[in-house]
Amino acid sequence: MTLLTVGLNHITAPLSVRETAAFPPEQFDSALDDFLRLPHVHEGAILSTCNRTELYAVTDAPGDAELRHWLCEQRGLNDDAMARYFYIHRDRDTVRHSLRVAAGLDSMILGEPQILGQMKNAYRSARAARGAGPLLTRLFEHSFAVAKQIRSQTEIGANPVSVAYAGVSLARQIFADLSETAAMFIGAGETVDLAARYLAEAGVQRMIFANRSIERAQALATRYHGYAIALDDVPAHLAEADMLISSTAAPGFMVHFDQLRAAVKKRRRKPMFVLDLAVPRDIDPSAGKLEDIYLYSVDDLQSVIDDNRRSREKAAALANGMLDVRIEEYIDWLDSRQATDTIRQLRDQAHTAREDVLDKARRRLARGENTEDVLAFVGRTLTNKLMHEPSATLRKARGAHQQELLTSARHLFSLDDGDSSKTTTEDNE
Repeated sequence: MTLLTVGLNHITAPLSVRETAAFPPEQFDSALDDFLRLPHVHEGAILSTCNRTELYAVTDAPGDAELRHWLCEQRGLNDDAMARYFYIHRDRDTVRHSLRVAAGLDSMILGEPQILGQMKNAYRSARAARGAGPLLTRLFEHSFAVAKQIRSQTEIGANPVSVAYAGVSLARQIFADLSETAAMFIGAGETVDLAARYLAEAGVQRMIFANRSIERAQALATRYHGYAIALDDVPAHLAEADMLISSTAAPGFMVHFDQLRAAVKKRRRKPMFVLDLAVPRDIDPSAGKLEDIYLYSVDDLQSVIDDNRRSREKAAALANGMLDVRIEEYIDWLDSRQATDTIRQLRDQAHTAREDVLDKARRRLARGENTEDVLAFVGRTLTNKLMHEPSATLRKARGAHQQELLTSARHLFSLDDGDSSKTTTEDNE
Protein backbone atom coordinates (compact mmCIF):
# COMPACT_ATOMS: atom_id res chain seq x y z
CA MET A 1 0.00 0.00 0.00
CA THR A 2 1.14 3.54 -0.79
CA LEU A 3 0.29 6.81 0.97
CA LEU A 4 -0.33 9.19 -1.91
CA THR A 5 -1.15 12.89 -2.22
CA VAL A 6 -2.07 14.50 -5.54
CA GLY A 7 -2.85 18.21 -5.57
CA LEU A 8 -2.26 21.77 -6.66
CA ASN A 9 -1.96 24.97 -4.65
CA HIS A 10 -1.15 28.69 -4.77
CA ILE A 11 2.50 27.90 -5.54
CA THR A 12 1.92 25.57 -8.48
CA ALA A 13 -1.25 27.00 -10.05
CA PRO A 14 -2.69 30.48 -10.73
CA LEU A 15 -6.06 31.54 -9.36
CA SER A 16 -7.80 30.87 -12.69
CA VAL A 17 -6.76 27.20 -12.40
CA ARG A 18 -7.38 26.85 -8.67
CA GLU A 19 -10.93 28.11 -8.92
CA THR A 20 -11.81 25.53 -11.59
CA ALA A 21 -10.22 22.70 -9.59
CA ALA A 22 -11.97 23.55 -6.29
CA PHE A 23 -15.02 21.48 -5.28
CA PRO A 24 -18.18 23.55 -4.63
CA PRO A 25 -19.67 22.66 -1.21
CA GLU A 26 -22.86 21.29 -2.76
CA GLN A 27 -20.84 18.80 -4.86
CA PHE A 28 -18.28 17.83 -2.23
CA ASP A 29 -20.04 14.87 -0.58
CA SER A 30 -20.98 13.17 -3.85
CA ALA A 31 -17.47 13.74 -5.18
CA LEU A 32 -15.94 12.18 -2.06
CA ASP A 33 -18.22 9.14 -2.38
CA ASP A 34 -17.20 8.75 -6.01
CA PHE A 35 -13.52 9.14 -5.12
CA LEU A 36 -13.76 6.37 -2.53
CA ARG A 37 -15.22 4.03 -5.17
CA LEU A 38 -12.09 4.16 -7.32
CA PRO A 39 -10.77 0.60 -7.77
CA HIS A 40 -7.36 1.14 -6.15
CA VAL A 41 -8.34 3.59 -3.40
CA HIS A 42 -8.64 1.83 -0.02
CA GLU A 43 -8.76 5.03 2.05
CA GLY A 44 -9.31 8.58 0.85
CA ALA A 45 -9.93 12.22 1.77
CA ILE A 46 -10.35 15.46 -0.17
CA LEU A 47 -9.05 18.83 1.01
CA SER A 48 -10.46 21.70 -1.05
CA THR A 49 -9.88 25.34 -0.05
CA CYS A 50 -9.40 28.65 -1.81
CA ASN A 51 -5.70 27.97 -2.20
CA ARG A 52 -5.44 24.22 -2.62
CA THR A 53 -7.22 21.11 -3.85
CA GLU A 54 -5.65 17.86 -2.66
CA LEU A 55 -6.49 14.18 -2.75
CA TYR A 56 -5.13 11.98 0.04
CA ALA A 57 -5.27 8.24 -0.58
CA VAL A 58 -4.06 4.86 0.58
CA THR A 59 -3.76 3.02 -2.71
CA ASP A 60 -2.34 -0.11 -4.30
CA ALA A 61 -2.13 1.55 -7.73
CA PRO A 62 1.37 1.54 -9.31
CA GLY A 63 1.28 5.32 -9.96
CA ASP A 64 -0.72 8.51 -9.56
CA ALA A 65 -2.53 8.51 -12.92
CA GLU A 66 -5.82 7.21 -11.49
CA LEU A 67 -6.10 10.09 -9.00
CA ARG A 68 -5.03 12.80 -11.45
CA HIS A 69 -7.42 11.55 -14.11
CA TRP A 70 -10.30 11.33 -11.62
CA LEU A 71 -9.77 14.89 -10.38
CA CYS A 72 -9.60 16.31 -13.91
CA GLU A 73 -12.68 14.37 -14.97
CA GLN A 74 -14.63 15.54 -11.92
CA ARG A 75 -13.83 19.19 -12.54
CA GLY A 76 -14.08 19.08 -16.34
CA LEU A 77 -10.36 19.75 -16.86
CA ASN A 78 -7.93 18.53 -19.50
CA ASP A 79 -5.61 15.95 -17.95
CA ASP A 80 -2.60 16.78 -20.14
CA ALA A 81 -2.98 20.55 -19.75
CA MET A 82 -3.25 20.23 -15.95
CA ALA A 83 -0.21 17.99 -15.52
CA ARG A 84 2.21 20.90 -14.98
CA TYR A 85 0.17 22.23 -12.05
CA PHE A 86 0.04 19.02 -9.99
CA TYR A 87 2.43 17.92 -7.26
CA ILE A 88 2.70 14.28 -6.21
CA HIS A 89 3.83 13.05 -2.79
CA ARG A 90 4.32 9.44 -1.72
CA ASP A 91 4.74 7.77 1.67
CA ARG A 92 7.30 9.74 3.72
CA ASP A 93 6.83 12.83 1.52
CA THR A 94 3.06 12.59 2.02
CA VAL A 95 3.58 12.56 5.78
CA ARG A 96 5.85 15.62 5.60
CA HIS A 97 3.39 17.45 3.35
CA SER A 98 0.43 16.70 5.61
CA LEU A 99 2.28 17.96 8.68
CA ARG A 100 3.40 21.13 6.87
CA VAL A 101 -0.12 21.87 5.63
CA ALA A 102 -1.69 21.42 9.06
CA ALA A 103 0.91 23.70 10.68
CA GLY A 104 0.39 26.45 8.11
CA LEU A 105 3.93 26.03 6.74
CA ASP A 106 2.65 25.42 3.22
CA SER A 107 0.11 28.26 3.22
CA MET A 108 0.07 31.47 1.20
CA ILE A 109 0.11 33.30 4.52
CA LEU A 110 2.88 31.54 6.44
CA GLY A 111 1.50 30.13 9.68
CA GLU A 112 -2.14 31.07 9.01
CA PRO A 113 -4.47 29.15 11.32
CA GLN A 114 -7.51 28.65 9.05
CA ILE A 115 -6.02 25.72 7.15
CA LEU A 116 -5.99 23.57 10.31
CA GLY A 117 -9.76 23.93 10.66
CA GLN A 118 -10.24 23.23 6.96
CA MET A 119 -8.10 20.11 7.26
CA LYS A 120 -10.11 18.93 10.27
CA ASN A 121 -13.31 19.39 8.24
CA ALA A 122 -11.82 17.29 5.42
CA TYR A 123 -10.95 14.57 7.94
CA ARG A 124 -14.45 14.63 9.47
CA SER A 125 -15.99 14.31 6.01
CA ALA A 126 -13.71 11.38 5.19
CA ARG A 127 -14.65 9.64 8.43
CA ALA A 128 -18.36 10.20 7.81
CA ALA A 129 -17.95 8.65 4.35
CA ARG A 130 -15.89 5.77 5.83
CA GLY A 131 -12.90 6.87 3.81
CA ALA A 132 -10.55 7.43 6.75
CA GLY A 133 -9.20 4.02 7.69
CA PRO A 134 -6.34 3.31 10.10
CA LEU A 135 -3.57 4.88 8.00
CA LEU A 136 -5.29 8.18 7.14
CA THR A 137 -6.85 8.44 10.60
CA ARG A 138 -3.41 8.18 12.17
CA LEU A 139 -1.94 10.59 9.58
CA PHE A 140 -4.51 13.32 10.12
CA GLU A 141 -4.61 13.03 13.90
CA HIS A 142 -0.81 13.04 14.01
CA SER A 143 -0.79 16.14 11.77
CA PHE A 144 -3.18 17.95 14.09
CA ALA A 145 -1.06 17.10 17.14
CA VAL A 146 2.10 18.32 15.41
CA ALA A 147 0.38 21.55 14.35
CA LYS A 148 -0.63 22.17 17.95
CA GLN A 149 2.92 21.56 19.14
CA ILE A 150 4.41 23.91 16.55
CA ARG A 151 1.97 26.69 17.42
CA SER A 152 2.65 26.33 21.14
CA GLN A 153 6.44 26.06 20.89
CA THR A 154 7.27 28.56 18.11
CA GLU A 155 6.24 32.08 17.13
CA ILE A 156 4.70 30.89 13.86
CA GLY A 157 1.26 31.92 15.08
CA ALA A 158 2.21 34.78 17.38
CA ASN A 159 0.07 37.29 15.48
CA PRO A 160 -3.26 36.46 13.86
CA VAL A 161 -2.52 36.51 10.14
CA SER A 162 -4.74 35.29 7.31
CA VAL A 163 -5.81 36.20 3.80
CA ALA A 164 -8.46 38.38 5.46
CA TYR A 165 -5.78 40.11 7.52
CA ALA A 166 -3.65 40.66 4.41
CA GLY A 167 -6.63 42.20 2.63
CA VAL A 168 -7.37 44.55 5.50
CA SER A 169 -3.68 45.50 5.63
CA LEU A 170 -3.96 46.48 1.97
CA ALA A 171 -7.04 48.57 2.75
CA ARG A 172 -5.03 50.41 5.43
CA GLN A 173 -2.56 51.41 2.72
CA ILE A 174 -5.32 52.78 0.49
CA PHE A 175 -7.47 54.67 3.00
CA ALA A 176 -5.90 57.31 5.22
CA ASP A 177 -8.62 56.96 7.86
CA LEU A 178 -10.62 53.74 7.95
CA SER A 179 -13.00 55.19 10.53
CA GLU A 180 -14.48 57.36 7.77
CA THR A 181 -15.28 54.40 5.51
CA ALA A 182 -18.22 52.05 5.10
CA ALA A 183 -17.69 48.35 4.37
CA MET A 184 -19.99 45.84 2.70
CA PHE A 185 -19.41 42.11 3.16
CA ILE A 186 -20.85 39.35 1.00
CA GLY A 187 -20.77 35.94 2.68
CA ALA A 188 -20.89 34.91 6.33
CA GLY A 189 -18.07 32.41 6.69
CA GLU A 190 -14.88 32.53 8.73
CA THR A 191 -13.00 34.74 6.24
CA VAL A 192 -15.71 37.41 6.27
CA ASP A 193 -15.96 37.19 10.05
CA LEU A 194 -12.19 37.71 10.37
CA ALA A 195 -12.17 40.62 7.89
CA ALA A 196 -15.03 42.31 9.76
CA ARG A 197 -13.24 41.87 13.06
CA TYR A 198 -9.99 43.34 11.73
CA LEU A 199 -11.84 46.31 10.18
CA ALA A 200 -13.80 46.90 13.39
CA GLU A 201 -10.50 46.94 15.31
CA ALA A 202 -9.17 49.42 12.72
CA GLY A 203 -12.06 51.78 13.40
CA VAL A 204 -14.60 51.05 10.66
CA GLN A 205 -18.01 51.76 12.18
CA ARG A 206 -20.49 51.27 9.34
CA MET A 207 -20.81 47.70 8.08
CA ILE A 208 -23.33 46.01 5.80
CA PHE A 209 -23.61 42.20 5.69
CA ALA A 210 -25.24 40.27 2.84
CA ASN A 211 -25.66 36.53 2.73
CA ARG A 212 -27.90 33.87 1.26
CA SER A 213 -29.01 33.09 4.80
CA ILE A 214 -30.28 36.39 6.21
CA GLU A 215 -30.09 34.88 9.70
CA ARG A 216 -26.31 34.39 9.40
CA ALA A 217 -25.91 37.90 8.00
CA GLN A 218 -27.91 39.23 10.93
CA ALA A 219 -25.71 37.37 13.41
CA LEU A 220 -22.61 39.11 12.01
CA ALA A 221 -24.43 42.44 11.89
CA THR A 222 -25.31 42.11 15.56
CA ARG A 223 -21.73 41.20 16.47
CA TYR A 224 -20.22 44.19 14.66
CA HIS A 225 -23.04 46.71 15.10
CA GLY A 226 -23.91 46.75 11.41
CA TYR A 227 -27.03 45.79 9.51
CA ALA A 228 -27.99 42.84 7.33
CA ILE A 229 -29.46 42.72 3.84
CA ALA A 230 -30.55 39.99 1.46
CA LEU A 231 -28.34 39.09 -1.50
CA ASP A 232 -30.94 40.49 -3.89
CA ASP A 233 -30.53 43.88 -2.22
CA VAL A 234 -26.76 44.09 -2.79
CA PRO A 235 -26.97 46.13 -6.07
CA ALA A 236 -29.13 48.76 -4.37
CA HIS A 237 -26.57 49.24 -1.58
CA LEU A 238 -23.30 48.94 -3.51
CA ALA A 239 -22.90 52.69 -3.88
CA GLU A 240 -22.84 53.05 -0.08
CA ALA A 241 -19.69 50.93 0.24
CA ASP A 242 -16.19 52.36 0.22
CA MET A 243 -14.99 48.79 0.66
CA LEU A 244 -16.57 45.64 -0.75
CA ILE A 245 -15.25 42.35 0.60
CA SER A 246 -16.66 39.09 -0.70
CA SER A 247 -15.95 35.48 0.20
CA THR A 248 -18.60 32.91 -0.66
CA ALA A 249 -18.59 29.42 -2.09
CA ALA A 250 -20.97 30.34 -4.93
CA PRO A 251 -20.11 28.88 -8.35
CA GLY A 252 -20.84 32.14 -10.23
CA PHE A 253 -20.29 35.87 -9.81
CA MET A 254 -22.08 37.55 -6.91
CA VAL A 255 -21.40 41.05 -8.27
CA HIS A 256 -21.29 41.84 -11.98
CA PHE A 257 -19.60 44.50 -14.11
CA ASP A 258 -22.79 46.47 -14.79
CA GLN A 259 -23.69 46.58 -11.09
CA LEU A 260 -20.32 48.04 -10.12
CA ARG A 261 -20.40 50.48 -13.03
CA ALA A 262 -23.77 51.75 -11.81
CA ALA A 263 -22.44 52.01 -8.24
CA VAL A 264 -19.42 54.06 -9.34
CA LYS A 265 -21.72 56.42 -11.22
CA LYS A 266 -23.85 56.91 -8.09
CA ARG A 267 -20.72 57.54 -6.02
CA ARG A 268 -19.70 60.31 -8.43
CA ARG A 269 -16.26 58.84 -9.05
CA LYS A 270 -15.50 58.31 -5.38
CA PRO A 271 -13.08 55.29 -5.35
CA MET A 272 -14.19 51.87 -4.16
CA PHE A 273 -11.83 49.22 -2.77
CA VAL A 274 -13.03 45.75 -3.81
CA LEU A 275 -11.49 42.65 -2.29
CA ASP A 276 -12.48 39.28 -3.75
CA LEU A 277 -11.30 36.55 -1.39
CA ALA A 278 -13.37 33.79 -2.99
CA VAL A 279 -12.28 30.84 -5.11
CA PRO A 280 -14.05 30.64 -7.55
CA ARG A 281 -14.16 34.44 -7.75
CA ASP A 282 -17.26 36.32 -6.57
CA ILE A 283 -16.58 39.59 -8.40
CA ASP A 284 -16.55 39.83 -12.19
CA PRO A 285 -12.81 40.44 -12.86
CA SER A 286 -13.62 42.72 -15.81
CA ALA A 287 -14.85 45.25 -13.22
CA GLY A 288 -11.20 45.94 -12.49
CA LYS A 289 -11.11 47.90 -15.76
CA LEU A 290 -13.53 50.48 -14.37
CA GLU A 291 -12.03 53.76 -13.26
CA ASP A 292 -12.24 54.28 -9.50
CA ILE A 293 -12.67 50.53 -8.87
CA TYR A 294 -9.61 49.03 -7.19
CA LEU A 295 -10.20 45.28 -7.47
CA TYR A 296 -7.92 42.78 -5.74
CA SER A 297 -8.07 38.98 -5.63
CA VAL A 298 -6.27 36.59 -3.27
CA ASP A 299 -3.32 36.46 -5.66
CA ASP A 300 -2.91 40.25 -5.47
CA LEU A 301 -2.03 40.14 -1.78
CA GLN A 302 1.51 38.94 -2.44
CA SER A 303 3.34 42.01 -1.10
CA VAL A 304 1.56 41.74 2.26
CA ILE A 305 2.16 38.00 2.24
CA ASP A 306 5.87 38.50 1.55
CA ASP A 307 6.19 40.86 4.52
CA ASN A 308 4.50 38.27 6.70
CA ARG A 309 6.77 35.53 5.42
CA ARG A 310 9.94 37.50 6.20
CA SER A 311 8.77 38.20 9.75
CA ARG A 312 8.10 34.52 10.38
CA GLU A 313 11.03 32.87 8.62
CA LYS A 314 12.93 32.13 11.85
CA ALA A 315 9.88 30.53 13.41
CA ALA A 316 9.27 28.55 10.21
CA ALA A 317 12.86 27.27 10.22
CA LEU A 318 12.45 26.07 13.80
CA ALA A 319 9.09 24.47 12.94
CA ASN A 320 10.53 22.66 9.91
CA GLY A 321 13.32 21.33 12.10
CA MET A 322 10.73 19.89 14.50
CA LEU A 323 9.03 18.05 11.67
CA ASP A 324 11.81 15.55 11.05
CA VAL A 325 11.33 13.85 14.42
CA ARG A 326 7.55 13.85 14.13
CA ILE A 327 7.67 12.39 10.61
CA GLU A 328 9.75 9.48 11.91
CA GLU A 329 7.18 8.85 14.63
CA TYR A 330 4.52 8.20 12.01
CA ILE A 331 6.87 6.14 9.81
CA ASP A 332 7.88 4.02 12.84
CA TRP A 333 4.21 3.42 13.61
CA LEU A 334 3.55 2.51 9.97
CA ASP A 335 6.52 0.11 9.86
CA SER A 336 5.37 -1.49 13.11
CA ARG A 337 1.85 -1.89 11.72
CA GLN A 338 3.17 -3.46 8.53
CA ALA A 339 5.34 -5.85 10.55
CA THR A 340 2.32 -6.82 12.65
CA ASP A 341 0.24 -7.45 9.52
CA THR A 342 3.02 -9.60 8.03
CA ILE A 343 3.39 -11.62 11.23
CA ARG A 344 -0.37 -12.15 11.33
CA GLN A 345 -0.38 -13.37 7.74
CA LEU A 346 2.52 -15.75 8.47
CA ARG A 347 0.68 -17.15 11.49
CA ASP A 348 -2.54 -17.55 9.47
CA GLN A 349 -0.64 -19.33 6.71
CA ALA A 350 1.05 -21.66 9.23
CA HIS A 351 -2.27 -22.32 10.95
CA THR A 352 -3.89 -23.27 7.63
CA ALA A 353 -1.00 -25.63 6.82
CA ARG A 354 -1.20 -27.21 10.28
CA GLU A 355 -4.94 -27.83 10.05
CA ASP A 356 -4.57 -29.36 6.60
CA VAL A 357 -1.85 -31.76 7.78
CA LEU A 358 -3.72 -32.67 10.99
CA ASP A 359 -6.86 -33.40 8.98
CA LYS A 360 -4.89 -35.83 6.81
CA ALA A 361 -3.30 -37.36 9.93
CA ARG A 362 -6.68 -37.96 11.55
CA ARG A 363 -7.90 -39.76 8.42
CA ARG A 364 -4.79 -41.98 8.50
CA LEU A 365 -5.35 -42.79 12.15
CA ALA A 366 -9.00 -43.58 11.42
CA ARG A 367 -7.83 -46.09 8.80
CA GLY A 368 -5.77 -47.77 11.48
CA GLU A 369 -2.27 -46.71 10.42
CA ASN A 370 0.55 -46.95 12.92
CA THR A 371 0.69 -43.94 15.26
CA GLU A 372 4.45 -43.51 14.92
CA ASP A 373 4.15 -43.55 11.12
CA VAL A 374 1.42 -40.92 11.25
CA LEU A 375 3.48 -38.70 13.59
CA ALA A 376 6.44 -38.98 11.23
CA PHE A 377 4.13 -38.01 8.34
CA VAL A 378 2.90 -34.97 10.28
CA GLY A 379 6.40 -33.77 11.10
CA ARG A 380 7.77 -34.29 7.58
CA THR A 381 4.76 -32.88 5.69
CA LEU A 382 4.28 -29.84 7.93
CA THR A 383 8.00 -28.99 7.64
CA ASN A 384 7.84 -29.24 3.86
CA LYS A 385 4.67 -27.11 3.65
CA LEU A 386 6.13 -24.37 5.82
CA MET A 387 9.49 -24.32 4.04
CA HIS A 388 8.45 -24.81 0.41
CA GLU A 389 7.62 -21.20 -0.56
CA PRO A 390 10.59 -19.49 1.12
CA SER A 391 12.96 -22.19 -0.20
CA ALA A 392 11.62 -21.83 -3.75
CA THR A 393 11.96 -18.05 -3.56
CA LEU A 394 15.57 -18.31 -2.38
CA ARG A 395 16.44 -20.72 -5.21
CA LYS A 396 14.85 -18.55 -7.89
CA ALA A 397 16.59 -15.34 -6.77
CA ARG A 398 19.77 -14.33 -8.58
CA GLY A 399 22.81 -12.17 -7.93
CA ALA A 400 22.65 -9.38 -5.38
CA HIS A 401 18.95 -9.98 -4.75
CA GLN A 402 19.68 -13.59 -3.75
CA GLN A 403 22.44 -12.51 -1.38
CA GLU A 404 20.13 -9.94 0.17
CA LEU A 405 17.41 -12.57 0.70
CA LEU A 406 19.91 -15.09 2.09
CA THR A 407 21.29 -12.55 4.57
CA SER A 408 17.78 -11.59 5.66
CA ALA A 409 16.74 -15.25 6.01
CA ARG A 410 19.76 -16.13 8.15
CA HIS A 411 19.08 -13.13 10.36
CA LEU A 412 15.33 -13.75 10.50
CA PHE A 413 15.68 -17.42 11.50
CA SER A 414 18.80 -16.94 13.68
CA LEU A 415 20.90 -19.37 11.62
CA ASP A 416 24.61 -19.92 12.29
CA ASP A 417 27.36 -18.42 10.14
CA GLY A 418 27.84 -21.46 7.97
CA ASP A 419 27.87 -21.37 4.18
CA SER A 420 24.31 -20.36 3.21
CA SER A 421 24.76 -21.76 -0.28
CA LYS A 422 24.66 -25.28 1.22
CA THR A 423 21.19 -24.77 2.69
CA THR A 424 18.78 -27.36 1.29
CA THR A 425 15.18 -28.21 1.89
CA GLU A 426 13.09 -31.15 0.79
CA ASP A 427 10.50 -30.43 -1.86
CA ASN A 428 6.89 -30.43 -0.83
CA GLU A 429 5.32 -33.85 -1.05
